[in-house]
Amino acid sequence: QVQLVESGGGLVQPGGSLRLSCAASGFTFRLYAMMWYRQPPGKEREFVARISAGGGTTTSADSVKGRFTISRDNAKNTVFLQMNSLKPEDTAVYYCSVEVMRVTTWGQGTQVTVSS
Repeated sequence: QVQLVESGGGLVQPGGSLRLSCAASGFTFRLYAMMWYRQPPGKEREFVARISAGGGTTTSADSVKGRFTISRDNAKNTVFLQMNSLKPEDTAVYYCSVEVMRVTTWGQGTQVTVSS
């Protein structure tokens, strides 16, 4: 079955950086677009970034443009989210997701806390 496992979260000071990873299994990774979402405390889950199957096209939310970069390694079935210039409002649980055969699968999430 489709499985997604995120890692790389943690506590970081404002202005710092983190790199999240999402290891995928159970489907042909190189054929599917991948997404990152986040859920801030007390708020709805929101879109962060998307990368096409081949990695040539990316989109991101306005709130993270210029600071976050999504990338993927199709040889390692892994998608990444490089987060720079982190702000307290980036504090959230970050999830990767994929839609396979019209079914969306989410990982368990990884906590990112930006605080001094």
